[in-house]
Amino acid sequence: MLAVNRKRFMIGTILASSAAIMWGFSGVTVSMLFKLNPAMTPLWVSEVRMIAAGLIMLVLAQLRHEQPLKIWHDKKSLLTLSAYALFGLIPVQYCYFKTVEYGNAPIATILQFLGPFVITLYFLIFKRQVPTRTEGAGLLLAFLGMLLIVTHGHFNQLAVPSAVLFWGFLSAIGVATNSLMPRELLPKFGVLSVTGWGMLISGGVLNIFGPFWQRSVTVSLRDFALLLVTILIGTVIAFILFSTSLIYILPTTASLLDAFEPLSATFFAVFLVHTRLGQMDFIGGAVIIIAVMMITLNFRALFQKRHQRKLSKITKP
Repeated sequence: MLAVNRKRFMIGTILASSAAIMWGFSGVTVSMLFKLNPAMTPLWVSEVRMIAAGLIMLVLAQLRHEQPLKIWHDKKSLLTLSAYALFGLIPVQYCYFKTVEYGNAPIATILQFLGPFVITLYFLIFKRQVPTRTEGAGLLLAFLGMLLIVTHGHFNQLAVPSAVLFWGFLSAIGVATNSLMPRELLPKFGVLSVTGWGMLISGGVLNIFGPFWQRSVTVSLRDFALLLVTILIGTVIAFILFSTSLIYILPTTASLLDAFEPLSATFFAVFLVHTRLGQMDFIGGAVIIIAVMMITLNFRALFQKRHQRKLSKITKP
């Protein structure tokens, strides 16, 4: 029995880690697109990526008999889906790309990794749930890490453009809302259906501000390959791997493995596009990763306690 559980844990760990590495890699491919082809703006790439990935996910949902049209018959769920698309997927996709445009993939990914930090603040402000000591320490560490990255130790001046902070913070909020909003929809309608429609809705809304087919963009074979990697590897395959990992491991454990995303983005950015990072960038990034792990581990302990309480209620005579 122990060997089986260990095997399941290893499978889940490999799947979740692979997804995080793919997400980090896709951030670098996007930064390459922006540099090699200025006509491919964050808005244009977000529109194409969301619509293409959404269509692929819905086709997969139909093949898996998830009945993707079912959600359109539930008005309440449709409102939640729309909110998820607007306030979850758009910030986590478009705002992340804007951060990459003004900064670089490693910094954008590290700032986006502050999502659990935002979730903790949400519970504090709106749910009046005071952070535990572990969460409090994690919050302070996350703030310190972010401070080191944006000032490089010189606290009287910024070392990165203010636009990076603005879009990076919005993308971190997107990670939080992206985690909280669809929770009730996923078990009811299926992961692929919910995310697929969310992608299509968010991509459609972004097209209001500039339809991608009206923009004159010359796509070379190299650009097409990078875009395909971003859509397939960085969106569809990574998402499927991460979702499948939840069958084998806890969501909190999978969230911990998201730490591979900023590490992956840093590795590929340094060795593929020769991005230069300062010592404070590495130190600040490491501090943020440790802080988020502390917060997430505390979430895990909380979920385990709740699970034990439920079991004790069930087993009571």
